[in-house]
Amino acid sequence: MNYLLRTTLLISTSLVLAACGGAKTSESVFPATAACASGASENRFIVQWEDGRYTIEHGSSSEEFRSGFVSENLAFIKHVDNDYRIQIRGEEEVNQLANDFQTESLNWGPQKIGAPQVWAQGHEGSGVIVGVIDGMVDVNHSQLSSNIAVNTSEVPNNGIDDDQNGFIDDYKGIKVNAGANIASQNRHGTHVAGIVVADQSLGPAAGVAQRAKVLPAQFIGNDGGGSIGDAIIALNYVANRGAKIINMSWGLDACVAVPNLQATLQQLNSRGILLVTAAGNGDSRGVGINMDITPSYPSAYNFSNQLNVAASTTANFLIGFSNYGKKSVHVAAPGVSIYSTTPNNQVETMSGTSMAAPMVSGAAALLWSAEPTATAAQIKSAILQSVDRNPSSVLEVYSGGVINVEHALSTLKSFLGH
Repeated sequence: MNYLLRTTLLISTSLVLAACGGAKTSESVFPATAACASGASENRFIVQWEDGRYTIEHGSSSEEFRSGFVSENLAFIKHVDNDYRIQIRGEEEVNQLANDFQTESLNWGPQKIGAPQVWAQGHEGSGVIVGVIDGMVDVNHSQLSSNIAVNTSEVPNNGIDDDQNGFIDDYKGIKVNAGANIASQNRHGTHVAGIVVADQSLGPAAGVAQRAKVLPAQFIGNDGGGSIGDAIIALNYVANRGAKIINMSWGLDACVAVPNLQATLQQLNSRGILLVTAAGNGDSRGVGINMDITPSYPSAYNFSNQLNVAASTTANFLIGFSNYGKKSVHVAAPGVSIYSTTPNNQVETMSGTSMAAPMVSGAAALLWSAEPTATAAQIKSAILQSVDRNPSSVLEVYSGGVINVEHALSTLKSFLGH
């Protein structure tokens, strides 16, 4: 699962351009960093080439990189961004949020959204791959191991890129970021994956779509941080491996929009992939932010095939730390004291919009397994049109409520004339 060295991804000097679209300059393909941007790297750069590929390149400064590498390769480069760092909450902080809120059932989330009623109809996610772009996923966890998407064209652990897709030993996903994983410090990805697919017949946690497959693509390290450049590589990888749904339980700081990330997600959106994003866990005080006023990305891009998810409680209220917005946040899902898998065959509760997003990803997998001919737009519409609303408080999200996958399935069937 090692990321193939960049040198194998360099573009041949014999590359023939499809189109250049007018005169380019080093400054036009690599504009100055936006004034509000935080977390921009001054020595690591995301390069989008004219043939559509992305690579991560390095330089001593933005100015040196622009005048050197960009100028020398200008004919072949479409756009360049400074790379950016994202940071998810540390698990201790997230777990404290969970400990502050008591629930009547450890697996209340899947129950609340009506997943058992869909299971009873014989729909459990079979045939659907969900890409999890996150931290480490423990692919050997007893409740996850049978639900990891396997690359049958790859021979595991032989140190060879058997299928010549640019990744060595990607038998059960990839790891793009550098550094060895420390399981005790890298729980987030395994928890997210378990919310989607944890098999309750093999342990105590219940995933929403227990026969779907998760495809892990790690870009977040032990410190909870990762780079957008690595995320872009991970996103394209899971899409090319057949993911119909991509879960992104992370985001950039407010007002930071990376054009290459936007372009990547727009391409995936155009391919009919459902993009599920976490709305975010508020400001430094843990108070939810109105994303219609203060957007952050990728959650606020609002693509046609995107579902941006806030976190709700057992009473179908938004939890106080959840971001919200009637235009830019589409729906709410359970995100408080969510019980799921963590590394080394453990299970524990975490809270956050990071947990609400995979609840929606799992629900979408159930719908797609029930109606394989549906489009991402139809899946999204069915979810939005079938929410549960709290009669005492309309939630400040576009749909006004919390997902109900049982009702969504009935709505989807009506769309398709079934």
